[in-house]
Formats: sequence, structure tokens, C-alpha cells
Amino acid sequence: MNDKSPLIEKFLFKIAKQWIAGNTMSDAIEYAKHANSEGMGAIINRLGEHMTSEQQVENTVTEYLTLVTNLRKLKVTGGVSIKPTQVGLSISSDVCLVRLESIIEKASTPQSFIWIDMESSEYTDKTIKIYLDLFERYERVGLAIQANLKRTCKDLAMLLKKGAKVRLVKGAYRENKTVAYKTRHEVDENYKKLVEILFTDGNEFAIATHDSKMIDFAKTLSKKHERKFEFQMLKGIRDELKPSLVRSGFSVSEYIPYGTNWLPYSIRRLKERKRNILLLGSSFIQSHRV
Repeated sequence: MNDKSPLIEKFLFKIAKQWIAGNTMSDAIEYAKHANSEGMGAIINRLGEHMTSEQQVENTVTEYLTLVTNLRKLKVTGGVSIKPTQVGLSISSDVCLVRLESIIEKASTPQSFIWIDMESSEYTDKTIKIYLDLFERYERVGLAIQANLKRTCKDLAMLLKKGAKVRLVKGAYRENKTVAYKTRHEVDENYKKLVEILFTDGNEFAIATHDSKMIDFAKTLSKKHERKFEFQMLKGIRDELKPSLVRSGFSVSEYIPYGTNWLPYSIRRLKERKRNILLLGSSFIQSHRV
């Protein structure tokens, strides 16, 4: 079995490469430059989470500091997205706050933006608190919120009152039914409700979805409410749709993960919604047509 493992991993990586830029920072930056050339922004994420040792955290922070420096030097439009448990939240909120702030200070330029990813519900309160603390001092910082969590409607109302910049996602973590909606219909209905709140009460937000119905719903609302917003999608997914959105005058950014820890991330993406498997398969076939 061990002899076959590298072959299996090589095969799986070929599939995962559809939405993973590669193992290195250079791979991610090259794809970010490609996204910019196609009229899109780039959001780079170094894969990995739940880091519990100080050395792991320091290594990750150093990587992000180098990344934002390189993005600035190369004049890449976009920024980075960071999971709080990558930079110390599994150790303490204080450690996480200090590390995030060091990255944000380094990235403080008009063309650079820092997104804070939302992780599983056990970290939601701490992540929101850290975000609000940072947002008091730094304007170009945004927070992801998840439509599958029952609490998100209340969280969004509070965040918008404070002028927060929000990225709305459906949610990729397995959660208990006491805190999360479990069916696709429930999540979709809540996502639509939250999109409507964003267009009514928010400004400068992101609709992060590959779902055509949700994208069309947002496009319709954008005709009624003039708002600064963008669509965000994974690298390699819905590539047939992104150019038409750009041509129609909508802002689009690609979320570009990289790193060696691609397998658990890819498995979670596939488990997130069965439709992701169909989207991945469709995108994979289109990109390999002769």
C-alpha cells in the first residue's frame, strides 16, 4: 500500500490542482497575476489551520509577511485571507490578535486587503471579537461569515451597524444541528436572506458562492441598491462564468489557496456541498478539452 500511496496522492493532486495553485508561494503569486490579467482580484490563502505550537505560528506569520511584501512589490491587486487558528487562535486570542495585526500593518496599502476567514463555530465569538478590535484601527480588513450557522443573521446585523466589511459564504465545516442548518434548502434560504440584508444595510461586501441562483439573485438586487461589492469564487471553479461577470461590469475576485496541506482542505470542500463535486468535474473537463 505504501508503494502505491505516492501514485494515489499524485492522482488526487492532479484533481485538487483545479482549485489549488500549487505547493509554493510562487505558484500562488503567478496565478494571482493571471487573475489580475483577466480583470479579477486575487485573494491568496496559505493552507493549514489549528496550529498549536508557537513555532508553527511564527513560521506561518513569517510566510504571510513575505507574501504581502511580494504582492506589494509586484503590484498584485487583491490581498490575503487568513484563518485565525493559523496565527495563534488555538493558543490564545491575544496571540492571534498580535500576529494578525503584524500582518495587517505590513499589508496596509490601498490595493491590498486582508480577509479573516471564519472557521468552525467554536471559534466564532473569538474571531468576531478579534475582527472588531482590528477594524477599529484598520479600514481594509474584512470578515467571512457563514450562512449555515443559525446565529449569523444576528451577527450580520451587529457587524453592519459597525460598518464591517463582510464576505458571505455558505460554510464548509461540519456542525451540530443545534447551531447550524443541515439541509441544502435551509442553507440556501438563509444565504438569500443574508444577501438581501447586505444589499439593504451594507456596503463593500463580498458574495462568495459558485451557485448561479445566488449570483443571479445578487445581480437582481444590485439593480435596486447601488452598492460596492464583489463576487468571490475559488480558483478553477466556474471559470466559464467569471469572464462574463467581469464584462458585465461586476467586480470578481478569485480565492487562491496554496501549500502542501491541500488534501484535508480539498476533502472538506467536496463534503461542503455535493454540488461542488459536479462543479469541480465540469470545470476539470472544460480545462482539459483539446
